[in-house]
Amino acid sequence: MSDPILVAEDLSISFGDVRALKGVDVTIARGEVRCLAGENGSGKSTFVKIVSGVYEPTGGTATVNGRRIEANDPRAAIAAGVQVIYQDLSLFDHLSVAENIAMNAMLHHGARLVSRRRQQEIAAVQLERMRVDLPLDASVGTLSMANKQLVAIARALSLDARILFMDEPTTALTTKEVKRLLTIVHELKESGLAIVFISHKLDEVFEIADTITVFRDGAKVGDFAAEDLDSASLSYHMTGREVLYNEFERFPRPDDATRPPLLEVRNLTRRGNYRDISFAVRAGDIVGLTGLLGAGRTELALSLYGLNKPDSGEILVNGRAVRIEQPWDAIDLGIALVPEDRGTQGLFGEQSTAINSTSPQLDKILTRWRTLDQKAEHDIATAVIDEMRVNNKNPDAIAGRLSGGNQQKVVIGKWIATDPAVFILDSPTVGIDIGSKAEIYDQIQTLTAAGMGVVLISDEPEEIVANCNRVIVMHEGDVIATFGDDDRRLPGFTERLADVIADPTSAQALAPGETR
Repeated sequence: MSDPILVAEDLSISFGDVRALKGVDVTIARGEVRCLAGENGSGKSTFVKIVSGVYEPTGGTATVNGRRIEANDPRAAIAAGVQVIYQDLSLFDHLSVAENIAMNAMLHHGARLVSRRRQQEIAAVQLERMRVDLPLDASVGTLSMANKQLVAIARALSLDARILFMDEPTTALTTKEVKRLLTIVHELKESGLAIVFISHKLDEVFEIADTITVFRDGAKVGDFAAEDLDSASLSYHMTGREVLYNEFERFPRPDDATRPPLLEVRNLTRRGNYRDISFAVRAGDIVGLTGLLGAGRTELALSLYGLNKPDSGEILVNGRAVRIEQPWDAIDLGIALVPEDRGTQGLFGEQSTAINSTSPQLDKILTRWRTLDQKAEHDIATAVIDEMRVNNKNPDAIAGRLSGGNQQKVVIGKWIATDPAVFILDSPTVGIDIGSKAEIYDQIQTLTAAGMGVVLISDEPEEIVANCNRVIVMHEGDVIATFGDDDRRLPGFTERLADVIADPTSAQALAPGETR
């Protein structure tokens, strides 16, 4: 390869008895977009942490821009031109755009006094390089996630990045924002910057990548030109098996006409969040809630779970009006929620899989002396692990150390173990690899076949269309379109739904019969 910026040779690392990386060779050229693909736990993140000086390899070497990366020395890696933008972005929300962009550069160059003028100069230069216009004095905490992402990129550029690693950069972005980001990535590539893009969204991988490096079980499967692969072949290389997404089929139930819905919402309103929302969930339904970020989907879900009290309207469970003022009310009524952020809202990261699996039903594992029945805890956890096909079979494993896909399986599984009637899942597959995603879809569809009702919140049109028999599109707190099972089976419906989500005004021009 001509003019390589990164050369990694025979990289290996072990954590205890686990070989997390096994003799990996990777070479990346200047001005190349390389995508790292693989399931959660395949070795992608471990590779990045070695190259960025965070982890010490047990074997092999990595050089960037001709300089060997020394173990446990991230500052030396930064000096060599390595920059990593993680999913949390690591920005200071209370500081300005200019301060976030320029602070590290000024410290890196030995500045002892803070010069506001110099901060603004550095920030302006890097934003201009990306052809982005952001208010330099605005607090980063007031920006959209997409603009925060641009601030993080500008900060990396201010440190003279030669190779930029981006970990799941589009997770919280809208379709329009993703296109803008990918355009900027392409322009930076043309300027000679090497970019390493890590994403589970295969359409983005094929749109932006020159080369795809596939990891599986800590080993490199191979380097592939993006044009030589398609979704099926890439999925096979990543998992070692054929990955199929089964389209949801909701079969009529004998009691559909006579039994009241499991959950019904009538004219529900919470000022500043959502207005006049009405829908019903019957046994066997998967109702999709979609729309741009800020549409009110998550706020509505929290209201149904007792965490975001509505101002007006009714919630009915099995035809009976109910008051849900706290999560325990929802749980007692048979409503479960998988929250949007599994890391901070859905999982006790420092606790075991067993503790996480039994946290919603402590009453089942308490003895009459109010101590924990460890056998009962172990049995419930083992059932969750088996049903959700969690890779680590040890109930005592620390949940936060599992891969993202397996963490989410634990979060979903602990609520399945409570046998809810209505299951609300908010963005359940964000940051999840394709293999785990297929397993989660299968599990959801299996639950509905047994009579559960599901509300699936997602901003991915493909996910909604494949898994939902009814679709509700929200925008700024209002329902702007609804679609039935017949609609989603029409040719081109996925693209049509994507258009309505991205451009809510297009909902005014729906074909006859699409709104009901």
